[in-house]
Amino acid sequence: MDNLAVRGVVALAPILVIGVLLVGFRWPAKYAMPVGFAVVVATAALAWEVDPVVIAASGIEGLVLALGLLYIVFGALLLLGTLGRSGALSSIRATFTDISPDRRIQAVIIGWLFGSFIEGASGFGTPAAVVAPLLLALGFPAMAAVMVGLVIQSTPVTFGAVGTPILVGVNDGLAGSTAVERRISVLGVDLPEYVSRIALDAALMHAIIGTLIPLFLCCMLTGFFGERRRFGEGLRVWRFALFAALAMTVPYLVVAALLGPEFPALLGGLVGLAIVVTAARRGLFLPERTWDFPPRHRWQDRWTGDVEPDGEVTGQRPRRMHPARAWAPYLLVAVLLVLTRAVEPVKEFLTGLSVDFDGILGTEVSERLQPFYLPGFILIVASVAAYGLHRMSRAQIAASWRIAGRQIAGAAVALLFALPLVRIFINSELNDAGFPSMPLALADGAATLAGDAWPLLAPWIGALGAFVAGSNTVSNLMFSLFQFSTAEQIGVPPETVVAGQAVGGAAGNMITVHNVVAASATVGLLGREGDLIRKTVFPMTYYCLTAGALTYVLANGFAPNAGTALLAVIVVALGMIVWWLRRRAPAAAE
Repeated sequence: MDNLAVRGVVALAPILVIGVLLVGFRWPAKYAMPVGFAVVVATAALAWEVDPVVIAASGIEGLVLALGLLYIVFGALLLLGTLGRSGALSSIRATFTDISPDRRIQAVIIGWLFGSFIEGASGFGTPAAVVAPLLLALGFPAMAAVMVGLVIQSTPVTFGAVGTPILVGVNDGLAGSTAVERRISVLGVDLPEYVSRIALDAALMHAIIGTLIPLFLCCMLTGFFGERRRFGEGLRVWRFALFAALAMTVPYLVVAALLGPEFPALLGGLVGLAIVVTAARRGLFLPERTWDFPPRHRWQDRWTGDVEPDGEVTGQRPRRMHPARAWAPYLLVAVLLVLTRAVEPVKEFLTGLSVDFDGILGTEVSERLQPFYLPGFILIVASVAAYGLHRMSRAQIAASWRIAGRQIAGAAVALLFALPLVRIFINSELNDAGFPSMPLALADGAATLAGDAWPLLAPWIGALGAFVAGSNTVSNLMFSLFQFSTAEQIGVPPETVVAGQAVGGAAGNMITVHNVVAASATVGLLGREGDLIRKTVFPMTYYCLTAGALTYVLANGFAPNAGTALLAVIVVALGMIVWWLRRRAPAAAE
């Protein structure tokens, strides 16, 4: 195992097995993840010489993390069930129908803008867990709802949870390194200022790449879930999609430049939501012809889950209520997320109420559970508040808890294997042979092969880290110093390459297995994870390719070089795709 290439190939085995089973054979995650878990245990024990006690401790750490994620999913399910039983979802649906009945418009407003705001406030997969059930309630197929929730887990993610992927991931990943200290001394800044520079570079890349994400979203909706399966029908809302994109990315970039990494996603999403909803109510940039999904009886079985969003579906006709009362629980979620993340005394108090697992089984592995800080607690509080706000009966309340409890069981198996798998993969650095961790072995191999072209690949390593860890923050913690060191070796500005890492880590959230499982669980779509990854891998690929080109150009300058050439290829390819889709679209213009 001394050979770098061999180590990289062996480290790739668990990821390859999971990818083949989920995407290639379309196995449900509840079957694929146990197999992947067995492979990673065998790899850690036999190839990485990790002590069985460390493997067991890492597994326990993963179980603690899985409980936290299941807690969030349960909160999302409970809120959906509560609002469905109270009749609030009917009023919420009417609110968006009044803005526009066009499903493309609804997806952009709820997914891109509201989702970005929730990501900025909370992060950690919460936007998909909130957005997917809300879209389901509006009449989206379950798979389409989850797809929207996953695709928007990109541009805002680097600044999610009030900047945690930067302030914790990048900052802590670089802190303590003498090489980093030398670099910031040369630049005449301190570490927080240096990290803010990295954040601004990441925000610039996100603003450029993310401007096309709402249009991607619209094309994917019409191409995968439309009556005629025409991706070109999504292009017909290009004015609205680009307007909504810029309404978020412009303030997002301005906030990153003026205020630092805490608030770009939160304020960008909020400002964009206010601008776009106001414009849409006045009919600005809306298409003349409305697009909708085919009638429900023509939906494919694989599109639908087993969660019924409200009484209109189940046969019980819910009462209608004032939109303000109907929306109050979601507004409460938003307010509480901002309060608990942005107000430091409140944050310190809630994070201090933790259950600590220090030195699990006598090893270096530790974990903590913060039950009152996790978004699951806030979602449950909002559900309880809805009981009084919506004047729910005891029978309705009991029914909402029964439904949520029954639905969470389906997600448990996959997540209780996925998170231990991830922790064993990452903690493989605690071995008796002195090998780097499996993720670093993969990155080392890639860097050796890439040489001076490394900036093109830097975002892919970030995406890999997010895929295996399920977190942009953890990806940045694992790879920021590695990216810094590799950039110094090839003589390019390391802060730019670290920014590329952060952008790629955000993009990787679109295909992260446990994000897919968690979001799917909120709409009862378990077992279709491979189908979803097959769809979200396309925008993820666009994101990482473009981020690589921009990282190279920002590091080496805009000149005849590999980055500029790749950027030109991407622009030409996107132009040709648009031309081809427009040719195939029906001739009738909107």
